[in-house]
Amino acid sequence: MRNQIIIVIALCGVMAGWLSAYLFGIEKKPQPPVFNPAPNPYARGIYSTGIIESYQSAGENINLYPEVAGVITQILVTEGQTVKQGEPLLQIDDSIQRATVEQQHAQADAALALLEELKAQPRKEVLDVSKAQLDFARANLKTAETQLEKLQHSYDLDPRSVSKDSLDNAINAAKVAKTSLVIAQKNYNLTKAGAWSYQIQNQERQYIALTKTYQAGSALLAKYIIKAPVDGVIMSLRATIGNYISPQGVYDMYTESFKPVVVMGNSESSLAVRCYVDEILIHRLPEVSQMDAQMFIRGTDIRIPLEFSRLQPYVSPKIQLSNQRTERVDVRVLPVLFRFEKPKDIQLYPGQLVDIYIRASK
Repeated sequence: MRNQIIIVIALCGVMAGWLSAYLFGIEKKPQPPVFNPAPNPYARGIYSTGIIESYQSAGENINLYPEVAGVITQILVTEGQTVKQGEPLLQIDDSIQRATVEQQHAQADAALALLEELKAQPRKEVLDVSKAQLDFARANLKTAETQLEKLQHSYDLDPRSVSKDSLDNAINAAKVAKTSLVIAQKNYNLTKAGAWSYQIQNQERQYIALTKTYQAGSALLAKYIIKAPVDGVIMSLRATIGNYISPQGVYDMYTESFKPVVVMGNSESSLAVRCYVDEILIHRLPEVSQMDAQMFIRGTDIRIPLEFSRLQPYVSPKIQLSNQRTERVDVRVLPVLFRFEKPKDIQLYPGQLVDIYIRASK
C-alpha cells in the first residue's frame, strides 16, 4: 500500500513538471507600445531631446530672486496669471526698513529746518535786543563822560574840591563805558550780518548727505516688493506666506537646493524648445540658414514643424541623461533653440520634454 502511494505521488510530480514546462515554454506575445516612438522624418536626421520653454528673444525663462532677505507677508498673484511690467508680485516684511526710512526722513527734515534757520538770520527779535544793548552802552558812555567832565572841571578850578580818588574812578568809568560801547557795536554788527557763510555751506552738505541717505533707504525699502520686470505670465511660485526668502532664492526641501522664488514666461502665443545636440553630432548640423527641424509630442503622433531661433555657441555639459548604458556621463552638448506657434488642439507647457529631429547636412 505504501509503495502504491509513493508511485502515485511520483506520477503526479512528473505530470506537474511536464505541465509547468509546457506553460513556461509558451512564447508570450510582446505587449504593443503605449505610443509609437517618434520616427525620423528625414533621411539623415539628428535626434535630440528638447525642453519646451517660454519664448524669449534672448536667454531663458525669467527667474526672479529677491534683492533683500525676509519673510513673505503677501502673495499678490497666482500661477498662470498674466501681469504687466511693474505690477507687484510678492511683499516681504519691511517693518524694520520702513522704520529706518522714517528715521532718516526725520533727520533730513531736521537738517533742512536748521539750514532754513541759518539762512533766515538775523532774527528780528534778536537784532532788536542787540540794538537795545548798543543804545544802552552809548547812554552809559555819555553818562560816564558827563560825570568825568564835571569832576575834571571842578578839579581844574580847585583841586581841593574833588578828591583824587573820585577823579580816577570817573576816568576809569569812562574808559569802561567806552570799551563796552565798542563791544556792543561789534555784537550788533555780528548779529546783523547773520549766519556765517561757512556754517550755511556745512549745513547744506549735511542736509544733502542726509537726503541721500533717506533716498537710499527708500530705494532699499522698494526692494521689499518683488515686481514684474516685464509683461508676462507667472509660470511658477515656489513660496507661500511665511516662507523666508533671500537673494539665493527659496530653499526647496525636496531637492535640498535653492530655487528662484518666481518664474515668469512670455505672454505671447509662441513657445520655444531648447534641444541639446551631442558633441559628436555637431559636425552634422547644417548651416543656420538651412536649419530644419520637427518636434514630436511624447505620447501622441503629433509632430510640429519648428522655426530656427538661435543657438548658444558654447558647448556645455549635458544636464540630463537618458539612462542608456552606452551614454557617457561626461558628454557635452550644444544648445539649439527653435520657435513654434502653440497649437490649439493640444496642451503644451514649459518644462515639458519632447523629441526633436534636425535635418542633417549632406
